[in-house]
Amino acid sequence: MLATAGAVGLVVAGAGCLVLVRHNGTAVAADGGRTAAASAATTAGAPVPAGRPTGPDQAKAAVAYPAAIPGLGPRTRARIPAASRQVLVASGQAKNSSRTLVTLWSRTDDGHWRPGATWPAHNALHGWTDDHHSDDLHSPIGVFTLHDAGGLDADPGSKLPYHRSAAFRAGGVGFDGEPLDQAFDYVIAIDYNRVAGTSPLDGSQPLGASRGGGIWVHVDHGGPTHGCVSIPAARMVELLRTLLPADHPVIVMGDRASLTA
Repeated sequence: MLATAGAVGLVVAGAGCLVLVRHNGTAVAADGGRTAAASAATTAGAPVPAGRPTGPDQAKAAVAYPAAIPGLGPRTRARIPAASRQVLVASGQAKNSSRTLVTLWSRTDDGHWRPGATWPAHNALHGWTDDHHSDDLHSPIGVFTLHDAGGLDADPGSKLPYHRSAAFRAGGVGFDGEPLDQAFDYVIAIDYNRVAGTSPLDGSQPLGASRGGGIWVHVDHGGPTHGCVSIPAARMVELLRTLLPADHPVIVMGDRASLTA
């Protein structure tokens, strides 16, 4: 899946993360864009988790955690494995938007869902699709497991298996002319058309090359991606230190309207 194009750059063939530097020195990057809004609405009347104020002080406390992740419809929720206790929701602004909001939800011992902070992010240039193909400049809609991480930089304390390699080096500029040098400092492989338990650089594509691959969560470079979801660098480090294999983390990703189904 990886090759060298021109002089510099990481190329993931048919992949969600593509950086290409032409021989004439003009940099072209394909690497997916923006999405929006995983709201942290809560459900009134749910039990107050242990350790939270009760009685008169309860009104001053935060509302109880919801029994279901807000913004996800019954069909989407049904695709989340029962064993998953960590759900990263990337909720896109619109079907054709490259702007997204990302929130990590954690299931509490009493079965409710606790939201983390919500981070601005990008997805693919042309938005979202439920029929992703190579180089279509869309991010795939769906629920995908998260098993493997890696990057150009040293392991910052990842709980997921971390694969460090110089092959993660990026170069060139993105769709908005922004530099891509640090885009792959840290990545988390999204298990779309890939073999879990391998490096994010592994090129195996069980669904075939035409269905694309190389869809990652990676460091945001300030513009749309080729198909990946990108979040700020500090948030990537936080995410790597938080996702636990024992909690079977998944990402739920798509435009806001699609996720409500």
